[in-house]
Amino acid sequence: MKVAVMGAGAVGCYFAGMLARVGHQVALVGRPQHVEAFNTRGLRLETKAFDETIAVKASTDAAIAADAELVLFCVKSPDTETAGAQLAPHLAPDTLVLSLQNGTDNAERLRTVMAQPVAAAVVYVATEMAGPGHVKHHGRGELVIEPAAGSRDAADALVAAGVPTEISDNVRGELWLKLILNCAYNALSAIAQLPYGKLVEGPGIPEVIAQLVTECKAVAAAEGVTLADDVDSAVRKIVQTMPGQFSSTAQDLARGKPSEIDHLNGFIVARAQAHGLSAPANLTVHALVKLIESKAQ
Repeated sequence: MKVAVMGAGAVGCYFAGMLARVGHQVALVGRPQHVEAFNTRGLRLETKAFDETIAVKASTDAAIAADAELVLFCVKSPDTETAGAQLAPHLAPDTLVLSLQNGTDNAERLRTVMAQPVAAAVVYVATEMAGPGHVKHHGRGELVIEPAAGSRDAADALVAAGVPTEISDNVRGELWLKLILNCAYNALSAIAQLPYGKLVEGPGIPEVIAQLVTECKAVAAAEGVTLADDVDSAVRKIVQTMPGQFSSTAQDLARGKPSEIDHLNGFIVARAQAHGLSAPANLTVHALVKLIESKAQ
C-alpha cells in the first residue's frame, strides 16, 4: 500500500514509520528541516522496543502524495482547510483520508474542501520529534477509526504493522473523550512545562483537572454527545500510561509555535457560551496559554 502523511510531525511519523518498516511505501509531506533529513538519512523511529532508520520519500509539496491509497492527515487544526485544499487535487477519488488530528470537527471541515472519503481517527500515542527526521515514541499507539470506504483495509494494514486499531460507530464519542483528556492536561502541561506525571503532583492540580473535566462533561451533555468511555478512569489512565509525556501544546509553546488551544479548551469555552453554560477553569487556562503564545510573536 502507498501511504502519504500530510503534516509529517511526531504523530504522523510514528504511524508512517510503523507502516514503512513492514514494507508499505511511505511519502511524507512536512517541514523543510525534516524533509531534508528524511531524504538524506531516512526516518529514524526510536521506541522502547527498537531503534531503526527506515527509507521514506519526503517533500514540502503535497504532490508527492499522488497515487496514495491512504493518507494520514496530521496537520494542526487551524490549517485543516488550507492543507486539505492543497492535497485534494493530487489524490484519486477513492483515496481514504484519515484525520489524525486533535479536536472534534476536523473531518467535517476536511469534507468541505475534499471529495475523497474522509474518516476521523482518534489517536492515543505519546511521541515527540527529537531532532530532524527523528521521532521518539514514549508510549501507547492506538487508533480508533470512523467507518468509511476503505476503513477496513486501512485498519487491517495498521494492525498488521503493530498498531492496535479498531473501527467504531461512536467516533464522535471517542473524539469528545479525547478532547476532554486534552483539555484536562494540555494547557496545564504547557503552562508549567511539565510532563503529566510531574504535573499531577502539584498542589491543587488534581482539583483543577477535576474542574476542567466537569465543565467539559457538562458541555458534552449539552451537545448530546454519548461519551465512549468512563471519563474519570480515562483521565487517570493518561498519567499511568504517559507519565513522562509533555503535551503537544507544551511542545508547541517550548518551540515558540502557535498551539491548537483554540480547538481544545477554547472550543469548550465557545460551546459552553453557546449553551448558556460557564466554563471558568477552561476559560482561565485558555487565556493563559494565549498569553504565553503572544510573548513569542
